[in-house]
Amino acid sequence: MLLNIHVKNMALIDEADIDLTEGLNILTGETGAGKSIIIGSVNVALGLAGFKGFAREDAAFALAELVFSVDNERQRKALERLDIPMEDDQIIISRRLINGRSVSKVNGETVPVSLVRQVSEILIDIHGQHEHQALLHQKNHLAILDAFAGEELLEPINTVRNLYREYDSLEKKLKETDLSETARAKEMDFLAFEVGEIEEAALKTGEDEELEQVYRRQVNSQKIMEGVTEAENLTSSDFGGAAELVSRAYRSLSSASAYDEKLEMITSELADIDNLLNDFHRELADYQESISFDAESFNRTEERLNLLNHLKAKYGGSIEKVLSYKKEKEERLEELEHYEAYRLRLKKELETKRAELLSACAKVSAIRKKAAELLSGKITAVLKDLNFLDVKFAIDFQESAPGPEGFDTICFLISMNPGQPLMPLQKVASGGELSRVMLAIKTVLADKDAVGTMIFDEIDVGISGRTAQKVSEKMAVIARSRQVICITHLAQIASMADAHFCIEKKIVDQEAKTFIRRLSDEESIEELARILGGAEITATVRQSAREMKELAVCTKKY
Repeated sequence: MLLNIHVKNMALIDEADIDLTEGLNILTGETGAGKSIIIGSVNVALGLAGFKGFAREDAAFALAELVFSVDNERQRKALERLDIPMEDDQIIISRRLINGRSVSKVNGETVPVSLVRQVSEILIDIHGQHEHQALLHQKNHLAILDAFAGEELLEPINTVRNLYREYDSLEKKLKETDLSETARAKEMDFLAFEVGEIEEAALKTGEDEELEQVYRRQVNSQKIMEGVTEAENLTSSDFGGAAELVSRAYRSLSSASAYDEKLEMITSELADIDNLLNDFHRELADYQESISFDAESFNRTEERLNLLNHLKAKYGGSIEKVLSYKKEKEERLEELEHYEAYRLRLKKELETKRAELLSACAKVSAIRKKAAELLSGKITAVLKDLNFLDVKFAIDFQESAPGPEGFDTICFLISMNPGQPLMPLQKVASGGELSRVMLAIKTVLADKDAVGTMIFDEIDVGISGRTAQKVSEKMAVIARSRQVICITHLAQIASMADAHFCIEKKIVDQEAKTFIRRLSDEESIEELARILGGAEITATVRQSAREMKELAVCTKKY
């Protein structure tokens, strides 16, 4: 349930707090008062719309915030799967615009807009002003049916999607093999050249790194020799070298230690240093003998490195990738060398995969047909409640080429008058009729999904009189099991309100501002009178409004 809508610096609204209730929440107001700003702000908070057209340009920031209570176990589990933290069974969704950048948060944690949209699908269902026009597009009919089929369809439809991906991949491979003899020979020559070039190089994993080290040592051999020679001179046993000086120090200290035992330990340490220096000097001498610059060896190393780098640049960034490329091309070459056998194998695989796909599609279709029968009955029942007196509703199935959603092409059919044959909904329904059909579908799907909150933005388009009364009664029925928020221009719907809010536009300091307030029972009757009476509200109009409100109270009791 949506507990609160908080809006700041959105269009004509400086700041508004709307505390909503259970049941039917009605929002009314003059045309242009700002009713669309409220629903627009909800859409902005849920990531279904942007701030453009809503956020005030003269304000430092804009904010849209929604507070939901979650008391449905299915909703809780769905939110847990999205790792959404719960605080006192509440979800606070906010979206703020500062310096042209919007930030979305759920319970104080910054989250991507895509996650907010997923959360919104769990908590709320919004029927926009023009959403009923989606029924004009036949492709949307299948999505509605699948939504009604629900969990029973999830695993089978995923199987179809996976099989179709495999089938589509095989089909593309088969098309790629449709080569002329000339093209095949040309590709084979090219593949043989590439494989031969890599094979001839006799690559070894890690060889390039080892050669890089050898090459670096050879290029810098002069600097290495200079450093080694200087170190040898400084540590040698020649006059002035470290080894010669340490040796002299050892002899002097050794003579002195004959007169004081305390010097023996120090003399021993110096002896160790003397031995270490001698060992170091021998190892350095050995290294000097091992290192030398061989022009022929350098050229071989350089040529090999150039070859390796050329192959890596051409076939991959590393020797491993070059070898992987070679294997891939060898497999392709093998396919082309046994071309007809390869094509035959692909055709058999494609036929087998198509049979699997069609079988999976058939299972999906069976589930859909079973769901369609139930959905048709439920929609028909709701349509009768909405003043379609002699209505017939059905779902037509046609089989098409298999795709990721199966092979079903469906169409909603309707007959609204006695003797009228079933016809595609999009061909015979007016705007008002489409709106009621969509209301019926939303009602049925809401029962299926247990959505906590439903918003209807001007569901009354194109209806009046008895039909409007029937729609208002259906709204009241829906509101018994879930929260409903409805923007309306019709007194029949507004009279059913459990909580009635008025949206008004006033001039403050020569500037238009929008305000929202909850009406008392008497104020609600006055607002109904305004809707009924237009420019002049007479005592008779007020009495009619009062009677309409009393009738609504009686209707909701039964």
